[in-house]
Amino acid sequence: MAFLSDCRVCRFARPISVLVLIGLAAPAATQQQQQVLPPIARYTVDAGTTSGMGAMGGGMAGAMAMMSGRGGGAMHELYLKLGSTRAPTGAPSGDHFMPAGAQLGKSVPLVTPVQVRGESMPTDMQTPKGRLLLYWGCGANAPKDQPIVIDFAKVAKGQVPPGLYAAPLNIPGDWEITQGNSKTYGDWPNGKDGKAVQGGSSLLGAHKVTSTYAPEVNFTLAQDFMAALNARSAEQAGGSVMLSWNSVPRATGYYAWVMSAKDTGRGQPTEMVWWTSSATQAFGGPLQSWLSPAAVQKLIGTKTVMPPSQTSCQVPAEVKKAGGEMMMGNLYAYGPEQHFAFPARPTDPKIAWKPDWTTRVRFRSSSMFIVGMDMESMGGMSASDDSDQPSQSGSGQAPQGSKKPKCKGLGGIAQRAAGLCE
Repeated sequence: MAFLSDCRVCRFARPISVLVLIGLAAPAATQQQQQVLPPIARYTVDAGTTSGMGAMGGGMAGAMAMMSGRGGGAMHELYLKLGSTRAPTGAPSGDHFMPAGAQLGKSVPLVTPVQVRGESMPTDMQTPKGRLLLYWGCGANAPKDQPIVIDFAKVAKGQVPPGLYAAPLNIPGDWEITQGNSKTYGDWPNGKDGKAVQGGSSLLGAHKVTSTYAPEVNFTLAQDFMAALNARSAEQAGGSVMLSWNSVPRATGYYAWVMSAKDTGRGQPTEMVWWTSSATQAFGGPLQSWLSPAAVQKLIGTKTVMPPSQTSCQVPAEVKKAGGEMMMGNLYAYGPEQHFAFPARPTDPKIAWKPDWTTRVRFRSSSMFIVGMDMESMGGMSASDDSDQPSQSGSGQAPQGSKKPKCKGLGGIAQRAAGLCE
């Protein structure tokens, strides 16, 4: 009894016993690490729903079509990429066989691009003129430390200002399949078959991918294209612009940007303005692509991405005042993600896992718009606030994956990051 009542013994015994338990458990925890080997083939499917100007192919042509009343409903986009560690048997070729609801025929071809040497840079380039003004964050007015001003002439001379863009976002699962990181590579769309995803297309059902350089890939999709986004904008009394949109089912978060430019009348903008909804200095890059739910959740935590409960964001008055008369923007709704692999991962952590193939399927919805223009009424869109079904309208004739115009000069920095040129 005296021993049990001796608190000095208790104080020493408890931490020692905890340390012993930790020491015994540590080797066991280390042994639970399963060895995961890279797959022979990786396959990605990026499925998107586009509305507004994006449904007409984007850019000025889309804007003119909308203003003339020829706009259609939401359209779909689909990008397929296959990368393998194997060399092809014969000529590289591949096909993706889809369910009938995709409305793409029996299959679409995965074509291996022909690598060509890059063109030499011209030696008589003139020093670019103009500035890029960067703003960010939702609110009636921009903070006093904005904008960050980028002088194109200084950048051309190597004088890049510190913190031009945000630090790397370290996004979970941010990887891509490219021709450079694959022994053999194929993609679609590629211009070989002239097919385009239509507004009423569906991805639900069984998919099969065959090629001369990778194991056969088989998976079944139970999720489809996301519902369309309907972006609206209205100028406020103080000069700011209120952006609002419908709540899209299955959306994990939202991100928006707006851009405008003043022109000298000689074809070269002298003042470009770029704003994003992020509360941090984050422009372009993966934010304007497809993002996994894990990545979106992390970016919501840093206030880079707006949460799925948010359906409005105010563009500061300074952004509109600094830019040109026409402001063009884009709104993104990130969606779910699915993963498939064969063979399945062993439940026993002692058994190494080397899959023959892995597949990642990502979804998103996006809308390109002109600030102050009601894209829904002008284009006859039917983006429903509570529908999770693909729009059945739209001609389906807009080419998917068509090449964008070339970015010219340093003024193309912003357009390239915004996805307007390449």
